[in-house]
Amino acid sequence: MSKNLNWNELPCGEWTESHVSSWLKSIGVKEKYILKLYEEEVTGPALIELQEKYLRDTIEMKGGQIQLMLHKRDELLKPVPQKTKAVSSTQRDTSHVESSAVFTQESKDKVSRSSEKSESRPVSIPNECEPKSGGASLPLCDFRKFDDIEKEFRYVKNTVLPPETGIEDIIVPCHEYKSLENAHKLEPQKLKVKVASEVLRFACACMNMRSNGTIHFGVMDKVKGIYKHGEIIGIPVENQDLFVDALDYIEKSFRGSTHQCDARKCIRNPKFIEVIDKEASETTWIIEYDVVPKAKMVKDKLYSVTIPKFSEKSNKVIYEEKATYHRVGANTPRISEDGLIHFIQDLRDKDQQREEAELSDNQTASDCREDQKRKLSILLTCGKKYMDDSLFYIIVTNKLKQEHLENINFLTHMNIFCVFDFDPDSKTSGLCEKYKEHHATNLHFLHDYANDSGVKTTDFINRLKLFDKPSWIFCNGRSDYLGDEKPCDEKTWMKTKKKLLKRAVSVICNDILPKGSFVVVFLLMSQVEQPIVDTFHEFYAEMNGHEDLAIISESKENYKKWSSLAQVSCSMAALKEISIVEMPLSHVDATIQTIQPTVSRPTRRLPVFNKGLCFLKPVEEDEINSLDIVSVDQCDNTKVEIMDRDKINTIEKYFYQGGKIDWMNLWLADKNLCGEVIKRDAYKETNEILENIVQGSRVKRPIETVNICHHPGSGGSTVARQILWSWRTKLRCAVVKQSKEFTTVCEHAVRLREYEEKDKNSCLPVLLLLEDCNGDYLDDLRREIGNAIATKKISSSVLCFILLICKMSHDPERMCRALPSQTVAVTHKLTDGEKTLFSRKLEKLKLDFKPDFILTFVLMSEGFKPSYIEGFVKNLLDKIDHSSLITRLMRFVALLNCYIHDSYISVSHCEASLGIDMQMDKIRYHAFLDCLSEQARLVFIHLSPFKGESPLHISSIRIIHPLVAKEILKQLSTTLPQSMIAMDLLQDKVLMNHRFGKDEFWKFIQVLFIRRNKKSRGDPKDSSFSPLIEHVSTETGGIQTAVDLLKAAYTSLGKDPFVAQQLARLLYTNTRFEEALRWAKEAKEILPYDTFVLDTLGQVYKRWFYHMHDTLDKQELVPEKVTDIIDTALKGISAFRASEKTPLKKTVSLNSSYYGEVDVGCRLLQLISSVDVFSTKGGNSELMKYLLTDYIPQAVTNPWRNFHSQLKGMQKSIYHALECISEDLSYFQTDISDEEEELDTREPEQVHNPRKWLTRTSAVYAGFFCNVSDLGNPMPDNIDAEIATNPEIANPFQRQMKIYKLGGGNVTSILSLLYDQKTERSAKKLEAIIGMYPENLKRNDLDQTELVNFIFCQIALACALPGSSKLLLPQQLQDLSMRFNTEGKNMSTASALFLLLLLLWPEEPSRENTNPAHSQVLMSAIDALQRLYELKIQHVPPRKSRIATHFFLGKARGLYKIVHKGLIEKHIKGNLSERRMKWLGGEVWTTPEVVRLLKRVEGWTENGHLFVQGTTKGSKIRVIPRYSASLPNANENVTFYLGFSFDGVLAFDIQVLD
Repeated sequence: MSKNLNWNELPCGEWTESHVSSWLKSIGVKEKYILKLYEEEVTGPALIELQEKYLRDTIEMKGGQIQLMLHKRDELLKPVPQKTKAVSSTQRDTSHVESSAVFTQESKDKVSRSSEKSESRPVSIPNECEPKSGGASLPLCDFRKFDDIEKEFRYVKNTVLPPETGIEDIIVPCHEYKSLENAHKLEPQKLKVKVASEVLRFACACMNMRSNGTIHFGVMDKVKGIYKHGEIIGIPVENQDLFVDALDYIEKSFRGSTHQCDARKCIRNPKFIEVIDKEASETTWIIEYDVVPKAKMVKDKLYSVTIPKFSEKSNKVIYEEKATYHRVGANTPRISEDGLIHFIQDLRDKDQQREEAELSDNQTASDCREDQKRKLSILLTCGKKYMDDSLFYIIVTNKLKQEHLENINFLTHMNIFCVFDFDPDSKTSGLCEKYKEHHATNLHFLHDYANDSGVKTTDFINRLKLFDKPSWIFCNGRSDYLGDEKPCDEKTWMKTKKKLLKRAVSVICNDILPKGSFVVVFLLMSQVEQPIVDTFHEFYAEMNGHEDLAIISESKENYKKWSSLAQVSCSMAALKEISIVEMPLSHVDATIQTIQPTVSRPTRRLPVFNKGLCFLKPVEEDEINSLDIVSVDQCDNTKVEIMDRDKINTIEKYFYQGGKIDWMNLWLADKNLCGEVIKRDAYKETNEILENIVQGSRVKRPIETVNICHHPGSGGSTVARQILWSWRTKLRCAVVKQSKEFTTVCEHAVRLREYEEKDKNSCLPVLLLLEDCNGDYLDDLRREIGNAIATKKISSSVLCFILLICKMSHDPERMCRALPSQTVAVTHKLTDGEKTLFSRKLEKLKLDFKPDFILTFVLMSEGFKPSYIEGFVKNLLDKIDHSSLITRLMRFVALLNCYIHDSYISVSHCEASLGIDMQMDKIRYHAFLDCLSEQARLVFIHLSPFKGESPLHISSIRIIHPLVAKEILKQLSTTLPQSMIAMDLLQDKVLMNHRFGKDEFWKFIQVLFIRRNKKSRGDPKDSSFSPLIEHVSTETGGIQTAVDLLKAAYTSLGKDPFVAQQLARLLYTNTRFEEALRWAKEAKEILPYDTFVLDTLGQVYKRWFYHMHDTLDKQELVPEKVTDIIDTALKGISAFRASEKTPLKKTVSLNSSYYGEVDVGCRLLQLISSVDVFSTKGGNSELMKYLLTDYIPQAVTNPWRNFHSQLKGMQKSIYHALECISEDLSYFQTDISDEEEELDTREPEQVHNPRKWLTRTSAVYAGFFCNVSDLGNPMPDNIDAEIATNPEIANPFQRQMKIYKLGGGNVTSILSLLYDQKTERSAKKLEAIIGMYPENLKRNDLDQTELVNFIFCQIALACALPGSSKLLLPQQLQDLSMRFNTEGKNMSTASALFLLLLLLWPEEPSRENTNPAHSQVLMSAIDALQRLYELKIQHVPPRKSRIATHFFLGKARGLYKIVHKGLIEKHIKGNLSERRMKWLGGEVWTTPEVVRLLKRVEGWTENGHLFVQGTTKGSKIRVIPRYSASLPNANENVTFYLGFSFDGVLAFDIQVLD
């Protein structure tokens, strides 16, 4: 039955190949592709699933045809938008938008999700079609203006003119069409006769009817085959003279010279109108003859004509008999003899009508002009009363004349995203040059937008700095540019740059700015050329129509050419609706400025040191765009007169509903235009701290810090902004924009401080607000600013910057206790005084607002009582429809807001989720709001992208308050567990794959499943997994539910390896090791060189081994019983070693897998020692023989045959791993970033106190090997012969192990002893360790490693217990150290070279050392340390390679000149946070005890390097500044403190000598 039905009568899912072919023909797909798709058996269901890749690779379709087909397919299967709240999540409407086709729910779901992946690119002009009566209608087009020469007018192929007409109005022309579809191929003479016969017949009729008329050739005059009546087809014209000469038949066809003369005057010469046809290989034309029978010419005359006709028989032109013609409807018949008399009688009336019509037409004034001001306002504001920052503007322009450049003020006040500029001279003498006088810009070319490398949208935006300044895109090169971007002619542009333009427009419209968030304005100020028209075509296609497009053309002639070319995409009528024509640019400028909310932008004012003010130029402000500067006159240029009460109420309501406070709130309150904003007690406390810092008498630091720790949604951000507002006249204040590089922020902050100030030591401090930045970012910024201050030689006692750090915390009071003098806590709990203020304010607000619409303030007034929030949410959800899409969306937003601070979902995502059709209506936020249920409107708040609330510059929503989100999720999850809500979110392909803001949305999802709670971040407690996973694990289904959820997240996030890693962690934590192993391998396959991922594989084996070991029955433990366990342990060690060897090292400790190898190795030794063959009396000796020699006990020979070589290498491998860990800890500071902590699989002690772990584990390891001497005699034959003949050689190993056990086995363990608060205890340990070494040591008595450890113990003992009897003289230690090599293949380790640095550093560099060899060794050691360090950090980001400084140069002599950092720490007062601040702020170097202890060294700077005097005449030693920026720019004499680290000698606190 279905085969007999047309495609538009069936659901798409039931179409056959033939139905698909018919549909493809109707939309204009080329025949060759239709045939291929038919051959591939593409039916309706297959059509629904078609993807771009298949069409391109299999069908070999070109891009344009692919876009046409996919777009039309998606339109075909699109639901009709309706009030979404009435739509159930299981019952979405499936009505068709444009045709009568319907489809099943199943097919709609498939398409609505798959179509997200295809780009929308409508093509309005089909080319090759079947009869279109049942298909998509063709676009209509307008006639050329009658009896007018329009050079730029064109028709578009396959558009349709209105039907042929009869006489309706004598002045309005009637129209007749002739296709000449086949006739144009006739011989010239025959064609000329054919045209003449049609023109003369039609003209005779028009002249007799006294009516204007036009006859068109090349237009279909009937429905025929694939063509519609009135369709433009065009005909090729080889010789235009032929159509002109056709009028020569006038003299032969009209009788009488008068009639011939009249005909010549009435019939205009033919007009040749080009037909635009992208597919055509030759130009085609429409030929039109206008007939204008003026009254004075035709009055009282009846015209007859003899129609020429070509006779095939005689091969010449013959003439029909004389006949009189008239118009009857759309036809031109002869007047019959019977009707002729009556027609002649009516001629007088016709003549009178003609005269009256001509008179009336002449008197019709053309002053009925449209209201261009209103039209311009609507086009640019999308219907609002005035322009604001809710829209971006894209300007497309060609060359502006000099007079135009004087009238571009309106552009300088617009929120311009980018400019497509086709003027190559714009930078030097055009719009760009003029605009740059007002604002800074980023200059780009089209190829900058290509994104060929396929980077993420957020990275692409950051790379081009797209939202920092307007992007000025030179579309046809730049004449002043020295690179390879020169202007080109139109043809070259089409070949080389058109594709780049297409890509740029596509990227902007599809990846960066969502529909409805921007308006494209075309400024046509000079002659129009094809490239700028192509830009219109591209925007029209990408934006799915002419909405949000506007055209401004001062010249009517330019507009005519523009519209004739632009009509390929958009009809003339539609173009007229969006065009402002013949309005001078000066008028446009003045008109637009009346709807802009600020007065002509003045330069803003900043306070200066001398209590005056200075102007901040807009261009300068644009250049420091990482800061939102708060000026003295902030908001003063606002036009209050255009802000009605509703607008003010909206601003106020937004804040009290839970939105972030805006400077406008505070300005309106100051002007008494809205109510006062309450100042909480925290404001007064913060103010007092600031006053104490700025005006107090205490010693000032260059950088001060004030912390505001606040509960989520308690008003901490409001307090911080109120502080900036009140201090803006006394300090220079600014907010640091999120996601800006700390180096950029530092540079901009320094520029703001010094702006318009003469003396760098006499500038006002800058108050910088930083919100929710992680600790690493703050440290980096503080250090960078400190470097900048030092570079500029600003006095260390001058206050330069105050960092106001506003940070969310779940326990602000605890955070406050850590640094009470600089921290203020803001909690949900109100003081008694605050309760009174809030109560009074609430009563006032209730007069203007319903309590439901200022909920956050109401909740705050109640102190966020749990019972109040619970009751509020319960009432809210009582009448909610749990099956609706809106409730589903509410669940998603609540889930994200509950677990992720500052999370949101873009409005664009919401519209996609709710099925709102963006192409059907002009969607703005308020239209989206109309779709929401009453409950959703109460709890959702709209985040404006222009208030810093959404870093992606996309409108978004969140729940009004985190506590409300938490309660909503709690109550909604009674009917639907959180695991199901999360699973529903992950399986919603529309949401997950929606392109706008996808990176940010995916980041939230990733955080939801990966980010753990950390008390250090202010969370209530530490967690092993993300809070959502830990919660889900407690639901019905337990761990399996969490596993299923992580599996879904892994797939939905495009096989995210870090989700796979978390899944492996969850599984091995719950003893599901086989599954954990599979997921760890899955993560490794995606990221084969990531240390965290590789380490996880080792952790799976480690935990598996631990589990097998812990559950093993230890009774009668025979070797066969532990074979599988040993195998698992060794696999773990192998996995950790593979991670250790990875070429890409990105972690702080360079590789955490060494820790895993040591843990598994030590536990494996424990297991082996408990096997019966080794657990008996004397078994330890047997075990040592097995592990350290070639000996293999009989009992294990066969069971462990696969493991012998690995087990025998364990002692050395564990030793090597411990040495590697020690070396890393010697080089680098041990702090770890938040991001790394999420992925780190190590034990907490290994992460947070690795030195303590190393000391403890070294002792455990050494404990296994301390009894090597028990090997005894006689020894088995196969024991190493050397050990058998000289058992004393075993003693050094035993000694080494015992030293290891005491903590002297590696450098880090030795130095860790110096951090012991009980100095006596560490001194005794060091003396015991030294006592184990032979007395009267010679250089070659110990191996190098032992010698290094011995000398480190000596130096440590000198620090811990000066004067100890175990100490050697410095000269003795120097002599021992001469064994170390500083060059060649046998170069010593970094630890040995570091010892040379400590021991050989001269006490008085200015004096010549008596031992020149020492000087040479010292220099060589410094160079070698530098080389080793460069190798060490080549794959490590700078922030993670922060070098650890172990010792400083003191004033004492001998070994006592070496001062350990631990001793300095003991002199720094305060808690951990305060001590850390003193190190960062440089206060350490002004502490009296430190000044007495350390020695300042004199040196000099030369060509950007720092040097001290060497130990031989004329020699110099290079010193590395700890902070490179602290080095003076000029060549100066300086002093500094000297530090010793594993990358050489470092300079601290560099001061220029007066």
